[in-house]
Amino acid sequence: MNILAPSILSADFTILGQQIKETEAAGAQYLHFDVMDGIFVPSISFGLPVLKTIRKASNQVYDVHLMIEEPIRYIEQFAESGADIITFHVEAASDSREVIDKIRSCGKKVGLAIKPKTPVEEIEMYLEHIDMLLVMTVEPGFGGQKYMDDCTEKVRYARELITKACLNVDVEIDGGVTRDNIQVSIEAGANVIVAGSAVFNGDISDNVKTLLDKMN
Repeated sequence: MNILAPSILSADFTILGQQIKETEAAGAQYLHFDVMDGIFVPSISFGLPVLKTIRKASNQVYDVHLMIEEPIRYIEQFAESGADIITFHVEAASDSREVIDKIRSCGKKVGLAIKPKTPVEEIEMYLEHIDMLLVMTVEPGFGGQKYMDDCTEKVRYARELITKACLNVDVEIDGGVTRDNIQVSIEAGANVIVAGSAVFNGDISDNVKTLLDKMN
């Protein structure tokens, strides 16, 4: 099943709860929540208090993407604040398997993310232990960037590995998604699509429905 995950990084925070409800009503199954620490990535976004507050805004799956150094420090807090899937970067963790086990111990699904320049081979050993692989299709840290075309091959290769190993692992992409290019990564094997500006710029309901139509 193909899943749309609107990224609230592009939302209007003065009416955030209302906009989240709009995405859910239009059919978006997930909500993507970007956490940036200003160290692993240059930007600083939002964290635990915001997640805890918006958790009651919808019944969507809350897909929490940690762009922070040594994410193991905060796994329990994000789990308690309402995350359903906790995704961390292999480049940011001293011991990725330890973080995976920590997320599992909190009863949450595990996502593992890689930057555009990180080869899929670096996370191949973890595929059987995770629920979702996030392939960044822009450099993490800023919204509004252009989709990096060479990441499409990484998506394709990751899907081939997962299929060959008979694993039930989602492949998510994040970055630069538009209604004009959304089908490219789906054809390559991605099935969870993060979209920020493409959802929240303009008519949210129309944007969600258009993206979902193009995905299925």
